[in-house]
Amino acid sequence: QVQLVESGGGSVQAGGSLRLSCVASAYTYWTMGWFRQAPGKEREGVAATNRGSGQTTYSDSVKGRFTISRDNAKNTLDLQMNSLKPEDTAVYYCAATDWYLSPPKMVVSDFKYWGQGTQVTVSS
Repeated sequence: QVQLVESGGGSVQAGGSLRLSCVASAYTYWTMGWFRQAPGKEREGVAATNRGSGQTTYSDSVKGRFTISRDNAKNTLDLQMNSLKPEDTAVYYCAATDWYLSPPKMVVSDFKYWGQGTQVTVSS
């Protein structure tokens, strides 16, 4: 059974940092990404990356503040979040797909596998 398990969420003040981690139980997926969903809003892409090519994509709202990285040998995907803002508050989801998305666009419907989510709360 395929599983994606996130960890690392929590509460932090504005300007602080958090690091999210995701472990995949199965093989290394071609494209993996992080998404988030705030209360009353649609799920949106934050960052995504391809296996092998190292291509990465970031949403404009997090570019320059967040960094996505993956370790294919360990089947892990991390998201380093710096200079956090209150508007970053959301449940963050790790997602994966068997497709090779080039560039790794963050379209929710393209990702088949999802983690359970981890809460990130940024206070002002």
